[in-house]
Amino acid sequence: MAEEEKEEIKSFKDLGLCDELVEACDSLGWNTPTKIQVEAIPHALGGKDLIGLAQTGSGKTGAFALPILHALLESHSKQGYKSAPVFFALVLSPTRELAIQIAEQFEALGSGINLKCAVLVGGVDIMQQQIALGKRPHIIVGTPGRLVDHLTNTKGFSLRMLKYLVLDEADRLLNEDFEKALDDILNVIPRDRHTYLFSATMTKKVKKLQRACLRNPVKIEAASKYSTVDTLKQQYRFIPAKYKDCYLVCILTEMSGCTSMVFTRTCDATRLLAFILRNLNIRAIPISGQMTQAKRLGALNKFKSGECNVLVCTDVASRGLDIPSVDMVINYDIPTNSKDYIHRVGRTARAGRSGVAISLVNQYELEWYLQIEKLIGKKLPEYPAQEEEVLQYLESVTEAKRLSQMKT
Repeated sequence: MAEEEKEEIKSFKDLGLCDELVEACDSLGWNTPTKIQVEAIPHALGGKDLIGLAQTGSGKTGAFALPILHALLESHSKQGYKSAPVFFALVLSPTRELAIQIAEQFEALGSGINLKCAVLVGGVDIMQQQIALGKRPHIIVGTPGRLVDHLTNTKGFSLRMLKYLVLDEADRLLNEDFEKALDDILNVIPRDRHTYLFSATMTKKVKKLQRACLRNPVKIEAASKYSTVDTLKQQYRFIPAKYKDCYLVCILTEMSGCTSMVFTRTCDATRLLAFILRNLNIRAIPISGQMTQAKRLGALNKFKSGECNVLVCTDVASRGLDIPSVDMVINYDIPTNSKDYIHRVGRTARAGRSGVAISLVNQYELEWYLQIEKLIGKKLPEYPAQEEEVLQYLESVTEAKRLSQMKT
């Protein structure tokens, strides 16, 4: 019977959301809720804590933002406008880009209800953020380190009244880098709150956090343990390391009308590769953790607007960046951690669209690639390419590389 009921849910109205939010979803073109939203929102509206396991691109930001905004509107109407609750919800994310993007989604959903949102991330002037906090926002989205800076140094800022805590990409928030900051935050926020934990993967660390933070949570899984979406066409090509650049250029030239993300292992490689591609008239732009926040956002905006159609990036960009129209992901370097493959290829084939993922595997990366096939539980077909055609690019690629190495 429960299954039949789920089948009948076709709209955000059916999930129990208030009219203002149903209208907001409409205006964003969200016609029907995604699987994670259908599963999560009714439990959240019923006051339950949540653990949501969902692939990237599954609509999980909406799954936690909508119930929080619904609760905010309810308490707003009870208390009257003047005493609308401030510092109502805190969302923590492991990367600056993801934090900014989550805040954008909150603001888009809350545009009709005068929602105020503040983003607290590193790499941005702390004074500007203090001014934003002085405006008493309803929602705070941030990275753990910068939030602790504000809790320590910003006069009059405290989270004693917090009602909702969201940990997004919880598996990554539990890395050693964040552990101390996260403990500091958990020590100063009310225990009597709602907590939502969202993660693409369920690790031992996430289990540990679940014990520490949540009260009788409902666990929602919108994906099998490690899976890629069905609309994604995945292929690999086994190649000699010395010809990897030629293969990349050949694929990008063949698919020149597409938007593509090319993943490398290091920050230096993103810059060098972007230079090589530009020298060959391919509109590429790099993004990596070594760039300033302003440069990272600038690169992202050029890619989103279509000014550049190839984004060369490290794994900093494999999670959480909402770039809705990526046609193709190329693994130029195979990730050493096979779970990162899931996150990378999750950049394409989002929200029901189709997409392509091609992995270029050289002789040194075979072991890592076999780990990926084992993780996703299938053998991938080979990307068809004629080596003679690929090697036609050798001369121009070699020259472009020589020029680029002089620049970097």
